[in-house]
Amino acid sequence: MAEINKEDVVAVLNRILESELAGVVRYTHYSFLVFGFGRIPIRSWLREQADESLLHAQQVGEWITTLGAYPSLAIGPLLDSHTFDIASILRESLQAENVALALYRELLALVEDRSVALEEFARQMIHVEEMHAGEVDKMLRRPGEMTTSAERLASPP
Repeated sequence: MAEINKEDVVAVLNRILESELAGVVRYTHYSFLVFGFGRIPIRSWLREQADESLLHAQQVGEWITTLGAYPSLAIGPLLDSHTFDIASILRESLQAENVALALYRELLALVEDRSVALEEFARQMIHVEEMHAGEVDKMLRRPGEMTTSAERLASPP
């Protein structure tokens, strides 16, 4: 098994850490902006997402220190359209999830066939992020609509 390029792996892990920490802030902030009849379940779901982002950040930080490096103190970009519209909040969330997914895939490419543990971690996180993006996509659909966001964007109206 070939050695990992520690510098490249840590750089990607730090970008993931920053992205996950941004998720903690973003989902917590969104939870404050939910009003109306659906407030309680949507607020609860958003706070669960913040908790999950924190867990992911902690796992990534542990990997960084396991590799003998220093975890970033930065927070990734925060998308905010300053809206109270749940659909806009969910679209921003989906954008952020796709960024995180791309970072985990970048990590996988760096560690595949080089570190079983890091490869499994990357695959697990890709699985979690893909499932989460799928749930957000379903939340953005009208009841009974089967077409995914990607399919809607790909086909002209």
